[in-house]
Amino acid sequence: MRLIDGKARLISDLFCDGLGACIGHCPEGAIEIIEREAAPYNERKVMEAMVPKGRNTILAHLEHLRDHNETEFLQQATDYLKEKNIMMNPEKSNVEETHGNASHHPGECGCPGSMARDFKEEQAEETQRDASPQKVASALKQWPVQLHLLNPQASYFKNADVVLAADCAAFAMGNFHERFLKGKSLAIACPKLDSNKESYIQKLTSMIVDTKINSLTVVMMEVPCCGGLLHMAQTARANAGRNIPIKQAIVSIQGEVMEEEWT
Repeated sequence: MRLIDGKARLISDLFCDGLGACIGHCPEGAIEIIEREAAPYNERKVMEAMVPKGRNTILAHLEHLRDHNETEFLQQATDYLKEKNIMMNPEKSNVEETHGNASHHPGECGCPGSMARDFKEEQAEETQRDASPQKVASALKQWPVQLHLLNPQASYFKNADVVLAADCAAFAMGNFHERFLKGKSLAIACPKLDSNKESYIQKLTSMIVDTKINSLTVVMMEVPCCGGLLHMAQTARANAGRNIPIKQAIVSIQGEVMEEEWT
C-alpha cells in the first residue's frame, strides 16, 4: 500500500500473505479482509486494473516489481503498457515518466519483516570470499522464509530446488546451510505448533503447480510430531498431480543426519 495523490492505493498484492497486519495501521478503516478463492497471479490482469488508477499508481507498481527483482512480471507489465501506447520508464532510480520531469516519492506502509527479498548470488559469492573461521557465510537466498509469510509464486521459487525445514532444524545443525540450504530456496514451518496447516498444503501445491519447483527436501527433527511436515509435502504433491521428487532428512536433536532418502 502507498499513499498516492492523497489516496491509499494498492500497488501490488503479489506478496500479500493474508495476515492482515496492515489493517491495524490504517487510520481511516479503508482496508478489510475478504475471504475468496484466489486465482493465480496474472500481471496483465493487474495492469488492466492498475491503468485506470492513473500514472503515479502505475509507476509505483512498476517500481515495486523492480525493487523486488520480479523481472518477469516487470517485463509483462511493460509489454502491456507498450501495447496500450502508455510510455513509462520503471528503470530510473526515482521512477518517472519517459517524457516527464516530475519524480515521485510516495509514502509507504507495511511490515518490513515480511517484505520479500531475493538475495543475489553475486552477493553470496562476495560474502563467501570474505568468510573466515569467525564469519561463516549464509546460504540463504530469499526473505521471508516462514511458510505462512511466503508467496508460493515468488520468482525465487520458479524451477527451484526447495528446502522445507522444521523450525528447529537449523538450530540443531551447525552445518545446516552447507548441508541442505546452499543453492536452494527455503520455507520453514512447525507441524505441531503452527495453525492453519491446510494453508501450508495449498501453498506447497501452488509451488509444485504454478512455479514448478524441481524438487522438495523435507528436513525434520527426530521427534514424532515432525513427521507432519513430510505428510504435508506428500499431500501437496498428490493434490498437484505432478510427481516431483521429495527427499526426507531426519536430524537428531544433537544435529546429526540420521536418515536421508527419496520418497
